[in-house]
Amino acid sequence: MTPISQTIVDKHLKAHGVADIGKATIRQIVKIVSDIEQETGIPFIKMEMGVPGLPPPQVGIDAEIAALNNGVASLYPAIEGIAPLKNEIARFAKLFMNITVQPECCVPTVGSMQGGFASFLTACRRDENRSKLLFIDPGFPVQKTQMKILGLEYESFDVYKYRGEKLAEKLESYCKQNTISAFLYSNPNNPSWICFSEEELQIIADVARKYDIIVIEDLAYFGMDFRVDYSAPGKPPYQPTIANYYDNYILLVSASKIFSYAGQRIAALIISSDLFTRNFPDLAPYFSFTEFGKALIYGALYGLSSGTSHSSQHALYALLQAANNGTYNFVNDVKTYGKRAKIMKEMFIDAGFSVVYDTDIDRPIADGFYFTISYKNLLGSQLAQELLLYGISAITLDSTGSERLEGLRACTSQVRDSQLPILKERLSLFSKLHK
Repeated sequence: MTPISQTIVDKHLKAHGVADIGKATIRQIVKIVSDIEQETGIPFIKMEMGVPGLPPPQVGIDAEIAALNNGVASLYPAIEGIAPLKNEIARFAKLFMNITVQPECCVPTVGSMQGGFASFLTACRRDENRSKLLFIDPGFPVQKTQMKILGLEYESFDVYKYRGEKLAEKLESYCKQNTISAFLYSNPNNPSWICFSEEELQIIADVARKYDIIVIEDLAYFGMDFRVDYSAPGKPPYQPTIANYYDNYILLVSASKIFSYAGQRIAALIISSDLFTRNFPDLAPYFSFTEFGKALIYGALYGLSSGTSHSSQHALYALLQAANNGTYNFVNDVKTYGKRAKIMKEMFIDAGFSVVYDTDIDRPIADGFYFTISYKNLLGSQLAQELLLYGISAITLDSTGSERLEGLRACTSQVRDSQLPILKERLSLFSKLHK
């Protein structure tokens, strides 16, 4: 007998109008799981949502409280961000990526979700004949939802079969259509946790340069390829980035995962100086500006939120300053996720599961915030629904743009160490009942 009955699972799926869990959004799954927990009293092993599972650094909290006590809540912040934060973002880029960016090109956003939304909105309006975004997948499902909300078209492909030299030809096959305005990818990748090599970043840059493509690089998991230590400010190795190879880029750097500051919705959007000052006449009807940076800030961001939370900007300033000064090692803090992933993967493998994205070109995949799993002949949607019976939740790879329809994304962040023995027991029962 499973910990949770099929009747209960079916009832809650039906109540939320979910006929196929593989088509459900992450937030729908979260609510379904919450409702099942409330009815049964059985806590789930929650692997569906990438919520940070570590306490936020006190330096950020203290700075935000101080800012509120100083009255910033009554003041609109400048849309382009407060000057100390902009300077610290530029300094962070130099110390941890070894790139030089101008403070005016560094803009706080309401999380990288808003930064991405504004980037899509602006990049895909710069040329009326080229309005598509190319997703180098797998990726964050909500970003495609954002494109749909904007009424913009996109293309996508699963990069796993096109690593290394194969990547150039695949990218060119889309760019030759002359409809692509921007590329988007995450590095490390959500959900597969692959990491692009320097050679691959050079390939992306070469193709982008040839076809005048804007490259949007999502660095939500900055420095979290734990096979390499990126924690020392101003010293190599540095976080790999397209910015070392190309001049028309946008970087999304979120405080949610690396600083465990997700609740305050704060991130940094970094635009290259070359792109910031480029003029695109087709932007004018939408934003009243032709200069890209001004269109994004005073057009897109102004229309979306009229700025980013004033107190959160002070928190991010303090967090970045501590990282830049070497008084706070954010990479060491988040290594917990890698250690937990190693343990969890071993548990799944021992129970007969397989890791879907298991290699990073020619070496084993890193242990980090996410990993991917499959089980014998089950499709991802079947496996996700079956695991609900065992009090385990995850999302399908299908929803991330992956071609691996048999897989699930497992997130390590919400699984507490005290739950690991429970996970092992439930996986053992799953294995026993599926022999």
